[in-house]
Amino acid sequence: MEQAPPDLQRLLHPAPLEPLGHPDAGLEAAVGEESEGARGDEGAGDGTMTENNFWLKKIEISVSEAEKRTGRNAMNMQETYTAYLIETRSVEHIDGQSVLTDSLWRRYSEFELLRNYLLVYYPHVVVPPLPEKRAEFVWHKLSADNMDPDFVERRRIGLENFLLRVVSHPILCRDKIFYLFLTQEGNWKETVNETGFQLKADSRLKALNATFRVKNPDKRFTELKHYSDELQSVISHLLRVRARVADRLYGVYKVHGNYGRVFSEWSAIEKEMGDGLQSAGHHMDVYASSIDDILEDEEHYADQLKEYLFYAEALRAVCRKHELMQYDLEMAAQDLASKKQQCEELATGTVRTFSLKGMTTKLFGQETPEQREARIKVLEEQISEGEQQLKSKNLEGREFVKNAWADIERFKEQKNHDLKEALISYAVMQISMCKKGIQVWTNAKECFSKM
Repeated sequence: MEQAPPDLQRLLHPAPLEPLGHPDAGLEAAVGEESEGARGDEGAGDGTMTENNFWLKKIEISVSEAEKRTGRNAMNMQETYTAYLIETRSVEHIDGQSVLTDSLWRRYSEFELLRNYLLVYYPHVVVPPLPEKRAEFVWHKLSADNMDPDFVERRRIGLENFLLRVVSHPILCRDKIFYLFLTQEGNWKETVNETGFQLKADSRLKALNATFRVKNPDKRFTELKHYSDELQSVISHLLRVRARVADRLYGVYKVHGNYGRVFSEWSAIEKEMGDGLQSAGHHMDVYASSIDDILEDEEHYADQLKEYLFYAEALRAVCRKHELMQYDLEMAAQDLASKKQQCEELATGTVRTFSLKGMTTKLFGQETPEQREARIKVLEEQISEGEQQLKSKNLEGREFVKNAWADIERFKEQKNHDLKEALISYAVMQISMCKKGIQVWTNAKECFSKM
């Protein structure tokens, strides 16, 4: 039975990968399906945990300590680094017995290795970012040294937040390598490297090539990439403004200490007014010293903003993966269309496009019927294989889009909630700071009234 002639135009220009359903469909259903179906062809020993395993039991995770250490690196050179103590314990009792707390030490580089692994094995997931390795957007009194105790403490909190993000994710929490990260101190790096995830990672050059050469990009992913760029730009500006305000605020508060010094000196030459001036000077000194704690608290809110500054890159990583898949699909369709055209030309004896083979035929004569039949047979086999590959890439792409949009919707809900809470808390802190300033001057007024 003869097959219908191929639609070459459709094969040469495939439509963008389409999701199975609208991207704004209900979040709960989409995430539920993804949690059940993600990596469904792999067993618990291949990267995921079964329902009877560790992750469905309620656990508590904390990064409780940071410790400065000295050791030798891969180049056998001595280096100073910070290690972090991770503690995990079950909140539930198993068989009536309490579960002992697991604890182990990890370096920041091991957190990086874990995240790089998650990026490769879960390309459709907006993988939570790590806290900054070196301080950014700092105001002048804040140390940029990555061994500074205050910076190490903020990074400890950020690393704990990263682990809590992963363990609360419906897919990432089931990963076996993540489980081993929390429970296997020795040989964990070797276990990760044995997965071969580095070989599966897409090169930056390949991703850049796909970005510029893909013919039919999905509009939704293009818009998402633009949004992530704009989000990163807006938060960067916000953090710069906040650093400038912190600098000026610090100066204003500290200058108030001059009031305290002047009032104290003045009180020494006055009899009736001395006590009032001395008390007012004390209130000014308290006001001037309070800025240190205030700006230290502000760093907590700045770190919350920085998390979403780094989340922007995680969004772009999902978009880049989609572009790569779309580009591979288009190249496979183009190659298939070319082979079908070659087969048709051999069967009919007509050459519709210029080719080196056509010029060779004109110069050295026609192929024998046996040679032509052999070539047609080889092409037919390649066409059959190419059709299967194209079908597989289409299905893989559709599944990627469905899962990616489910996780993007989950991320959007999380982002809106977190940033709303952070901005409200920051505003409340500013109001509280202003009220304290008013109270200081109210107290000073009462001191002056008693003179």
